Amino acid sequence: MNLTDINKLIDFAIEQEHAAYAFYKEASEKVTNPGVKQLFEELAQDENGHANLLEMYRNNNAVGELFKNKVVDYKIAETQDMPPLSTNMKPAEAIAIAMKREQAAAELYHSLANNAIDKKIKEALERLANMELGHKHKLENAFVDIGYPEVF
Repeated sequence: MNLTDINKLIDFAIEQEHAAYAFYKEASEKVTNPGVKQLFEELAQDENGHANLLEMYRNNNAVGELFKNKVVDYKIAETQDMPPLSTNMKPAEAIAIAMKREQAAAELYHSLANNAIDKKIKEALERLANMELGHKHKLENAFVDIGYPEVF
């Protein structure tokens, strides 16, 4: 496998993290609910941190160390519709948007991995999908806490 190919893959992942950052940052500026605003601001910072982490791994040629742990997928996002982004959305709706975005990112990386011919590129794509599933997992936990208060 060619290091240039892996770097292109990581560059693509970094672009995706920057796009997610921009989305969450813009969303945080549009909403009026203070809790939702804070959630989107935190998600924007998380995505920025993920991009920085990917850059660090790329710069140190340590892509193989990315996100080795397997993440459990509760598939809660799959049960939710994508709510429209609005200025007066509830926290559960904001989390649902974030879950769906992370789900889509994980599905993208899984799809690319399924079509990869090179074993190391396939493994790197699976690691990136796993990273996105980690974000989704965190959001699904928050969604259960906020979206289903009757569980308390």
